[in-house]
Amino acid sequence: MPLPDLRDLSRAALEAWCAEAGEPRYRAVQILTWAHRKQAASFDAMSDLSRRLRERLAASFSLAPLAPTVVATAADGTRKLLFHLPEPVESVLIPQTERAGGARDRLTLCISSQAGCGMGCTFCATARLGLLRNLRPAEIVGQVAAGQRLAAPAQLTNVVLMGMGEPLANYEAVRTACEIMTAEWGLAISPRRITVSTVGLAPEIPRFIAETRVNLAVSLHATTDEHRARLVPVNRRYPLKELMAACRAVPLPRRKRITFEYVMLAGENDADADARRLVRLLHGLPAKVNLIPFNPFPGAVHRPSPRAQVLRFQALLREHGLNATIRESRGQDIQAACGQLAAARPAA
Repeated sequence: MPLPDLRDLSRAALEAWCAEAGEPRYRAVQILTWAHRKQAASFDAMSDLSRRLRERLAASFSLAPLAPTVVATAADGTRKLLFHLPEPVESVLIPQTERAGGARDRLTLCISSQAGCGMGCTFCATARLGLLRNLRPAEIVGQVAAGQRLAAPAQLTNVVLMGMGEPLANYEAVRTACEIMTAEWGLAISPRRITVSTVGLAPEIPRFIAETRVNLAVSLHATTDEHRARLVPVNRRYPLKELMAACRAVPLPRRKRITFEYVMLAGENDADADARRLVRLLHGLPAKVNLIPFNPFPGAVHRPSPRAQVLRFQALLREHGLNATIRESRGQDIQAACGQLAAARPAA
């Protein structure tokens, strides 16, 4: 039976192990710093630990880095990383230059929290895989470490859990991964630079934000229960009234907003009436709307809204005081854009 991966452990879990091993609890931070900040390849490399402790660690845990088996590069510089865990899982490395307020380079890594997904959203290729399994913390954080190695010497500026899977359906592993990503002994990424996207598992939302301090994005996509239940089946379990109540209960600090993601589907959710209902739905919430052009995939039943209609929709939201942005599609030619991840190699 394989040994458990040390990188799956939270600080509290490793402190408990140290106590049982007769070691002071502070050793946990030393060990985790080696495992995450220094990316130690072996326990022998942990030079400030005693030989006895290193041997005990090696007898109790594994320490295997995650590496992609395939890296595909799009014409726009986006790179898709395919991991076999052994289930196929994908991450996307997205370079961008922002012009507003002066040029600024961004390098965003979109990572996965599950192999496949069980949510069944009709506009997402990942849904066709079904849920294969939840990823462990080491597999989630390992995507970040692998992405950073691939990007070097550039540094990641943002990490988004918007890849394969529903993060809040894998709550404990994602919470532990966020702890590791944000801790000084971990990857030391500011919580402001991490965004977790959910289709709306309402009971978990306030707790998750309180426990992690990361940003929240809610995949909304429709403004009535009947319509949203067709696009996002989990709405039958957590309808809009319950979802919006959970969002209003989020303990947000001043000036922080919840992002509501809205994929633009031609003739389905892009009418002026949809925009006006969206304004009413979000009234009083510190909210930002991210309009997402639909990215087609083989067998898709939807069509993307015309660009002119996306711009009109955005203008209507802005007229009513909502901060509304349009997410530009990246990596479409290698099936790496939003909603296209299905663990398939791009055509040669």
